Amino acid sequence: MPDVRRLWRRCARPLTLTLPAVLLLAAASPGPERPSAGRPVVEQRIVERPVVERTVVERPVVERPVVDTDRGPVRGLDHGAHRTFEGIPYAAAPTGALRWRLPEPAPRWAGVRDAGAPGPRCVQLPALGPGGPSGSEDCLYANVTVPSAAPARGGTGRPVMVWFHGGGFVNGAGDLYRPERLAVRGDVVVVTVNYRLGVFGLFGHPELGGAPGFALADQQAALRWVRANAGRFGGDPGNVTVFGESAGALSVCAHLTSPGSAGLFHRAIVQSGSCSTSMPPWSLLPTLGAYEPFGPERTTVSDGVLAAARLGCEGPDGVLDCLRRIDVRELATPELMQTFSKVPYGGALLPVEPRRALESGRFHRVPVMQGSTRDEMRIFLGATLAAYPIADEAAYRARLERSFGASTARAVETAYPVTAYPTPALAWATVLSDASFTCPTLRDGDALARHVPTYGYRFSDRAAPNFTGLPDVPGLPYGASHGFELPYLFELAPLKAPQRALADRMADYWTAFARTGAPGAPDAPPWPRFRPRTPSVLSLAPGPSGIGPIDARTEHHCALWDTHGPAAPAPPR
Repeated sequence: MPDVRRLWRRCARPLTLTLPAVLLLAAASPGPERPSAGRPVVEQRIVERPVVERTVVERPVVERPVVDTDRGPVRGLDHGAHRTFEGIPYAAAPTGALRWRLPEPAPRWAGVRDAGAPGPRCVQLPALGPGGPSGSEDCLYANVTVPSAAPARGGTGRPVMVWFHGGGFVNGAGDLYRPERLAVRGDVVVVTVNYRLGVFGLFGHPELGGAPGFALADQQAALRWVRANAGRFGGDPGNVTVFGESAGALSVCAHLTSPGSAGLFHRAIVQSGSCSTSMPPWSLLPTLGAYEPFGPERTTVSDGVLAAARLGCEGPDGVLDCLRRIDVRELATPELMQTFSKVPYGGALLPVEPRRALESGRFHRVPVMQGSTRDEMRIFLGATLAAYPIADEAAYRARLERSFGASTARAVETAYPVTAYPTPALAWATVLSDASFTCPTLRDGDALARHVPTYGYRFSDRAAPNFTGLPDVPGLPYGASHGFELPYLFELAPLKAPQRALADRMADYWTAFARTGAPGAPDAPPWPRFRPRTPSVLSLAPGPSGIGPIDARTEHHCALWDTHGPAAPAPPR
């Protein structure tokens, strides 16, 4: 997670934030990079004190397992119950002449490659606050975690789960997530990957023929690598689940609708980033407009032309050659990284805006599991509340009117009266959570369930650990905020005994879905299948009665948001 404690120390200058930057508060961020296995990192990097550090437990190495991939053998590490193979290139380094080109196969190597540490993370800036770029353009690496026990004889191999990290498409890395609970308890192979970020991953220009969407193309290349190599790690290339949170979930959504992803995966899990995720204007700061994670290709291309001109690269031709000669530090600026943080649609990789593709049934027919956390927006609002407070009922009403208009504001205030909440800030956070995440996710569930087996959840543990390191905000406890389910799937923070029990159940559900397409778990409440226009989602919380179905549409006022929300369906033509 990013060290965003600076935000509270810099409240005098909060209006310089852009909305994607605020969204990074609940996504995994860089932090110190572990040494790469025999590969120098040439770009400038910074060293920050991380909010959450990945703990490395030293233990005697019994053996260094070797797996022969399609590019050459790799030597991993044995950790007892699981083995890891990190820093495996799944594509050629997109450097030099390969900058802003679709990923190409990694070259073969001679001898056994050391896979005992992750490869470099992709070029990125600190999520908030000052600091230069860290990481490298040579960053297209995969990390594989497998159970140490031999797979069952006579089978086709273990299910494979491929994780796409969050970070607003400008931050994050695969190695931040330790998946041993999933791998060992669920008897699955887990692959985490890096992909190009910001201006390096989502740039567009006429000389590129549009905005190719390199970040998503990288992920597709990773999935092709998984298809070629899963069996070598004991996995089943015919049973691959893609899953991700925040920007990683938006990536999964994009792959559901991308023609080029057909056949590369067989199940999908979308965590807090459905195809319809969006935010109303001015909801967090008075200078921030509406947030949409996907944007028209033509806008990205237009932004690319302007950016190239400002960098001194313009003319009838040769612009890309000029841009490829520019130093990475001149490209990895806050302005350029944030400008190119939307996933473009309208091109070959993503022909249609994903939420419209779902509405019209144009997506791959695979089972889908998706959900959100109960209090998604609290962590985002907490980051800006000191600078843009909601002191009383009048301020709450002003926010409603500014973001939704006077007519809709009255309907929203009726559904969410400020007197029903301990503070006006909690009322506003609830409005935003329902409008931006919960109800759009349920609406996408309706579209999916008309064609494929679909399962919905809501993570509801309001005592989940605050593993972000962010200070408490008076009047706005984080509760079950955006990203707070991640320590229940990955080794990110200590959990109390009831929470560890919930984490085990969640790992069982997630891996059962990867195995069969249905999230069943031994000795756990059944997970009802999502049906169009019904409230059958599973609430996930600790305790004897913490797991069970809820009427999510009613509880979160989705009838209101289906009509008035920021991502309401388009009117019929």
